[in-house]
Amino acid sequence: MRGIWLALEIGNSRLHWALFTGETLYSAWDTDYLPESVIQQLAESKTLNNFLLVISPPSPPSPPSPPSPPSPPPLLIASVVPSQTAIWQTYPNTHVITLDQVPLKGVYPTLGIDRALALWGAGKTWGFPMLVIDAGTALTFTAADANECLVGGAILPGLGLQFASLGQQTGQLPLVEIENFPLLPPRFALNTTDAIQSGVIYTLIAGIKDFVEAWWNLFTDGKIAIKGGDRTLLLNHLQALYPKISAHLIVEPNLIFWGMREIVMENKK
Repeated sequence: MRGIWLALEIGNSRLHWALFTGETLYSAWDTDYLPESVIQQLAESKTLNNFLLVISPPSPPSPPSPPSPPSPPPLLIASVVPSQTAIWQTYPNTHVITLDQVPLKGVYPTLGIDRALALWGAGKTWGFPMLVIDAGTALTFTAADANECLVGGAILPGLGLQFASLGQQTGQLPLVEIENFPLLPPRFALNTTDAIQSGVIYTLIAGIKDFVEAWWNLFTDGKIAIKGGDRTLLLNHLQALYPKISAHLIVEPNLIFWGMREIVMENKK
């Protein structure tokens, strides 16, 4: 795509947007899921300005100019929520990226498109071998070797899911909000809330450390990138506990968009 186009990552809890001009990422932002009536409104948008006013936060990015995109603008979608994918396919000028379009070798059929695109984007940007840590609703590890072949990975509940499961699935434990503890909790806590924070945080950080060390045992020159909504919080804790590991992490929230851009660039050849 030579002109202006939009990328949409449909995540487990939110929509993640990017506005591109050719191969350049112009702006990125998040929104909540949108009802079908709003998607229909977007399809009928006469200008990019009108489109952005609907899907952007209170201060929407000013659309680049020139050139002016077609109406409605092209939309590339990567989705892990099939019901949302179906809704967005009612929007014209849409292309859904599927796993077979990602040039990673050795992938298995149920590998999430979000994991594949993030890994591909990170590897093509900073080089392989590459391990991507996605600190989102789920915490995932996804890796590929120097030959761009999938090594594998792991999936576990992210911070919010772990706290929610304790708060919702037990009779007496409180629901702990992530935003309430920017600093490390005491490891050996003297109240229930601190005990929950300690148990979740320290074991999660220890798990990340273990995967990183195992990665470096496999590939001494292996790179590591981290993305996802909890990346900053986890990075702060890693800096406090394991500064040598945190110093080697590439922090980049837009890895999936880099992967989508790579697909677009490949299709232009």
